[in-house]
This record gives sequence, structure tokens and C-alpha cells, in this order.
Amino acid sequence: MKARWLTVSAAAVALFGASQAFAAEMPPLAKKSGCTACHAIDHKVVGPAWMDVSKRYAGDAGAKDKLVNRVKTGGKGNWTEVTGGVPMPPYSPRVSDGDIAELVDFILGLAK
Repeated sequence: MKARWLTVSAAAVALFGASQAFAAEMPPLAKKSGCTACHAIDHKVVGPAWMDVSKRYAGDAGAKDKLVNRVKTGGKGNWTEVTGGVPMPPYSPRVSDGDIAELVDFILGLAK
């Protein structure tokens, strides 16, 4: 009985620690740039979870350019099933091209 409680307790601590670490991985640049108003790493907010974006574009050689352009210019229609048609606003020139590319690299690296 004692061993069972230790196993359950250890699993709970590991799960809680992993979820805390995962939530802490959101880059400060994402918060500063306003991304967290509509996105989270592991769940839908208004826009899709970044992990879902990463999975959708995994293996797509042109994904970085597509996503950088989408963040810069905004758009609508790629995630309608998730957003209900809410458009993504353009973030350029408010967020620099370099910062956008850095965020897209982070997003695409999530599913690796």
C-alpha cells in the first residue's frame, strides 16, 4: 500500500512539474509582442495552440516563410475550424521582422 501511494505521489509531482515547466517556456518576446492575447503553447485561446501550428507545418520546407508572412500581414481562413473565423491581425511593423522570425522558429520547433 505504501509503495502505491509513493508511486501515485511521484507521478503527480512529475506531472505538475512538467506542466509548470511547459507553461514557463513561453518566450518573453511572445508576451512583449502581444501574442499571448490570442495564443498559448498547449491550448486554444482565440487562435490555435502553437503546438498545433507546429504539428500542422512539420516537414513543410516553406513553413517558416509562410508563417512569417502570415504574422506580418495577418490573415483569415487557415484555422477557421479553431477560430470560428476570427482573423489574425497584422503585426508588422509593430513587431520587427527579426522578432517575428524568432517567434516563428520557436513555434516550428515545438513539435520536434
